[in-house]
Amino acid sequence: MTRKILVYPYLLWAIIFIIVPLLLIVYYSFTQFGTGSFTLANFIRVFEPTYVNVMINSISLAFKSTVICFIIGYPAAYIMAEKDLNTKSALLFLFVVPMWMNLLLRTYAWLTILENNGLINSFLAFVGLPKLELLYTEGAVILGMVYNFLPFMILPIYTVLKKMNKSIIEAAEDLGADSINVFFRVVLPLSVPGIMSGVTMVFMPAVTTFIISNLLGGGQFILIGNLIERQFLQVGDWHLGSALSVVLMVIVLISMAIFSIFDREEEGGGLF
Repeated sequence: MTRKILVYPYLLWAIIFIIVPLLLIVYYSFTQFGTGSFTLANFIRVFEPTYVNVMINSISLAFKSTVICFIIGYPAAYIMAEKDLNTKSALLFLFVVPMWMNLLLRTYAWLTILENNGLINSFLAFVGLPKLELLYTEGAVILGMVYNFLPFMILPIYTVLKKMNKSIIEAAEDLGADSINVFFRVVLPLSVPGIMSGVTMVFMPAVTTFIISNLLGGGQFILIGNLIERQFLQVGDWHLGSALSVVLMVIVLISMAIFSIFDREEEGGGLF
């Protein structure tokens, strides 16, 4: 009885802050602006070419950012897992410290670094080289995503590698496997759960972000998050904004299901 009572505050919190907002979004997505009558027109508008292109662009940028985070994050996590305790703690501290700051502040920092008179262009001018157009480009948006979401790729992979049973690696080496075979046939398959967690934790916020594209893209790269924000805050069309939100939630759920299926297949396939 006591345990049930302890559950009630969390249940109430979930109803107020999760279930009710979701129900409101679904309600607005299926109703007409002004009249409140049932309609599918909002979802029909979502699949107009303009909005579809925005969704494709959002998924493309999120995919590129996730791939770059993996290319950078896996070696970093592998190196940290192999280091001694003092070095490992220092490296972890360097990756965790930026997460203590607000995402908006971290993105503003890159704004000052990449702008025309920022640190990079000031250095180029100092050494006599021409300035580069770094800000308000696709590269700047991807850079902002990678910088902000890289720790979410590193930490899950590091956790899995750290807990890996070293005797399995030693057994593979005793059986004649060289370092390359040990990595690709033992370490990499065993670290798949961490990779899938990292990919999920990077791809999901990357595909839904709007602050990074607003600041570093200068409004030139409209992502689905920017589109939803504008419908709610600028245009005032909550119905279309809700329909876009529902479609985005479906995309996220499908992505999570695909990652989950792939993860189970890798776990069931064994090491060899």
